[in-house]
Amino acid sequence: MAVTVSLVALFGLVLFFLLRSKTLGAGAAFIATGFGFFLASTGAAKPINTLAASLIETVQNI
Repeated sequence: MAVTVSLVALFGLVLFFLLRSKTLGAGAAFIATGFGFFLASTGAAKPINTLAASLIETVQNI
């Protein structure tokens, strides 16, 4: 749960700065989509949370 809250905050912050700088591209679309999934906690949130947790664990083990 703590990972989800942290990722929501991270995605929200990055999305805010992307929108503020008027940077619209594939990266902004990815950030907005990720933010939406984590924030809404839809049915797709569980696989995305699992993927994010796996990526975080992988990065920590590198």
